[in-house]
Amino acid sequence: MEVPIIQLIQGMLAPGLMISACGLLLLGMNNKYSLVVNRIRLLNEEKRKIFHMEKIDEIEVSRLSNIELQISHLIERISLVRTAVFSYSIAVALFIVSSVLIGLTISKHTPALDWLIVAFFYAGMFAVFVGIILAAIEVWKGYRIVKIEISEVYKPVN
Repeated sequence: MEVPIIQLIQGMLAPGLMISACGLLLLGMNNKYSLVVNRIRLLNEEKRKIFHMEKIDEIEVSRLSNIELQISHLIERISLVRTAVFSYSIAVALFIVSSVLIGLTISKHTPALDWLIVAFFYAGMFAVFVGIILAAIEVWKGYRIVKIEISEVYKPVN
């Protein structure tokens, strides 16, 4: 019995939609990665300028400690973004495998692979979930960094 091509395409569509969704998540996280890297570079440049000053007063010393604190938090943040990107990438790979297995199962009439398809699909969903949790933690840490920056601006002057 020949399986209609429409049924084959429909069967492979769910993992395909998840691949597309992960692509959007990856796009957003790659953008965040670039922003964090650029922020680290800007802070390092500012730090170098302060070090090259002939005389460093109390304000610059305070700014240096603020910059170092921000950079340490940004390094944690970029690590989370990197791991989230990796998790989404693994999810895409797992969804591709499940989609291919669905195609093989439908076209070759081998229902014995059903458990494997479900396992790859669930593993992909789990990888997406891990990526979402990491992205949420990264947003939380991003807020802390903004609070550090603002704390310097609103310090009471002696």
